[in-house]
Amino acid sequence: MFNPIYRFRLIILSLFIFILLMNNLKAEIVNQIIVEGNNRVSPDTVIMFSGVSLNDDLSEDNLNQVLKQLYGSNFFESVSVKIENNILKINVKEYPIIQNVIYEGIKSSEILEDVKSEVNLKSRSSFNEILLIKDKESISTKLKARGYYFADIDTSVEELSDNKINLIFNIAIGKKAKIKKISFIGNKIYKDKKLKSIILSEEYKFWKFLSGKKFLNEAMIDYDRRLLKNFYLNKGFFNVVIKSSFAKMINDQEFELVFNIEANPKLYFGKLKLNLPTDFSESNYESLNKFFNKLENEPYSLYNVENILEKIEIITVNEQYESIKATVKENIVDNKINISFNIEENEKTFIERINIFGNNITKETVIRNQIEIDEGDPFNSILYTKSLNNIKSLNFFDSVEGEVLDGKEYNSKIINISLKEKATGEIFAGVGTGTGGSNVSFGVKENNYLGSGVLVDSNLSLSETKVKGKLFISNPNYKNSDKSINLSIESSVVDQLSTSGYKSNVTGFSLGTDFEYLDDLRFGISTKNLIEKITVDSKASNKQKKQEGNYFDNFLGMDFNYDKRNQKFETTSGFFSNYSVDIPILSDTNTLMNSYNYKIFKELYEDNVSTLSFLISSSTSISGDNVKLSERLYIPARKLRGFEAGKVGPKDGSDYVGGNYISSINATSTLPYFLENVQNVDIVMFADVGNIWGVDYNSSLETDEIRSSVGLGLDWLTAIGPLTFSLAHPITKADSDVTETFRFNLGTSF
Repeated sequence: MFNPIYRFRLIILSLFIFILLMNNLKAEIVNQIIVEGNNRVSPDTVIMFSGVSLNDDLSEDNLNQVLKQLYGSNFFESVSVKIENNILKINVKEYPIIQNVIYEGIKSSEILEDVKSEVNLKSRSSFNEILLIKDKESISTKLKARGYYFADIDTSVEELSDNKINLIFNIAIGKKAKIKKISFIGNKIYKDKKLKSIILSEEYKFWKFLSGKKFLNEAMIDYDRRLLKNFYLNKGFFNVVIKSSFAKMINDQEFELVFNIEANPKLYFGKLKLNLPTDFSESNYESLNKFFNKLENEPYSLYNVENILEKIEIITVNEQYESIKATVKENIVDNKINISFNIEENEKTFIERINIFGNNITKETVIRNQIEIDEGDPFNSILYTKSLNNIKSLNFFDSVEGEVLDGKEYNSKIINISLKEKATGEIFAGVGTGTGGSNVSFGVKENNYLGSGVLVDSNLSLSETKVKGKLFISNPNYKNSDKSINLSIESSVVDQLSTSGYKSNVTGFSLGTDFEYLDDLRFGISTKNLIEKITVDSKASNKQKKQEGNYFDNFLGMDFNYDKRNQKFETTSGFFSNYSVDIPILSDTNTLMNSYNYKIFKELYEDNVSTLSFLISSSTSISGDNVKLSERLYIPARKLRGFEAGKVGPKDGSDYVGGNYISSINATSTLPYFLENVQNVDIVMFADVGNIWGVDYNSSLETDEIRSSVGLGLDWLTAIGPLTFSLAHPITKADSDVTETFRFNLGTSF
């Protein structure tokens, strides 16, 4: 007897064979194909879509496949197929043709063009229900990217003659979804206010009405995740994970943006090693070994790893090793991370062509000036990456993407750079008030004028003692070089009659250039031309009254900037140094002005940043004349807290006349653990030391006292704008100085 299971399997197999034979018996050879119902699409095209040819064997399964292929063409609303007497009959009903696509409800031309860019159904295309669903999803995605999360998208069809239609998108975009609150959960380690300063998204504040960062934007949220991760990576948390980010609805207009952070224990640099090809000279890389020793036992930092790769790049390129590959291998032992930097020399390939796409506004020469390699050069992956970063740093584009493809020749490469431009214009306004008075400012700025890369910046500021207007134009790549050319036109009225006994009206311009002289060192040179009228108070001394009148001054200005900060904003390490000099060429007073400023940053412990800065300036006449009243120096209020601005130093009667020389030393340190649970508040302690001396016409007015003060400062981001307080205690002063224990300033930009 047969086993029951075996019997069952035999029955199933027999049925399968039977069905297969029956299908084959039903199969027919196609001798003729007839197409019916078509109007626009030719019979040959329909047959092509069907995939059937004469003399093909067609079964029921084959017919089902024909149906799928015809529906897949997206030309037909309905399809039927059958075969009789070796004749294949295909009956189709074509989708209507879209004559016009109409968008209603969107008033902004910018938003409308953005919405249209991703829509598949266009004029003169075939209508398709599936594509319509996809288009509605695309429109919704585009609107969400702009903050319109509550948009309602409806469609309607207006039937026309000849199987044509008008497709209408009825779009009610609604109000933008505001970010009411930003929260961080998990093992976040840092205070919310610190993490908020890292990301781009911002909580909604009414004074930020020009900022788009206060609205939900999925692309920006993704970028925020990367910013948070990089921040933790630079703080030693190698295994940090941003587990999730999501928007939680608070009401019909507002969301809470939540980031879930998992930061595992901090890791520290262990042994760092550089592995070179055998033909590379190790002596060229000795500076790296010193840097490795310095980093050992320091908290892991992605920034330092990237800095090492940059140093490798510089050395390697200088030694003419163009075709290299640098890889990083990490090995974690306990709380130490050992890193090997492996350098491999690749077979040389050459750049056949560099293509740039998406720069509809920005001129191509502006972009190519940022590319470190050129067509015909050996391909270098490090310089390629640096070129992309240079283009990103222009801040003209929302996205910069690059790809490297094989060229036509065996050893050639083609580089494609795809760009997405963004708005580069700014309008700003600001108001401020404090113990020193009130001020108003506003301006217009365009960072990429007519796509040329030229910066145009105009602004006007008004206070109780000063009115100043300025127009600044800068071409950073003059005649396609790495040199800039800068033009500045300004006019100001300074009224110091009540404090220093004079009033000044100045109009002038400057023309100059600057360029990178060495790594991180920029040199600038300019000519400055000023016309000035000085009016002196009737109660001033005779020496001051003699300076009343009109002046013309022409200066040769030189400027040196050496910037080694780890980042321009939220700086935690490095230093910045600046020296400037104005040399009189054609001048009524022949005043030589020098200034040197140095500031160093150091993170002494977690989230604490201490700074030490030094300033010294001089203003002296090389012809032996008295220095003009408006060219005399005063210690800036921010450099000597605890003293009233402009009321420190030599005094002639009731007037503070400034000096020929000023100097200051300032030390600050943040106190991150004070008010730890209070959001949007930073506390800093400071110590200021300064002096002002030198009076050309009467040295007896000078004082020898060194001014100094200590105190606490508070920065508070309030609902109406940033508020700063300083509480200072003068330690040493001159009898004529006016002290100021408490100072505050409240202001905002919008």
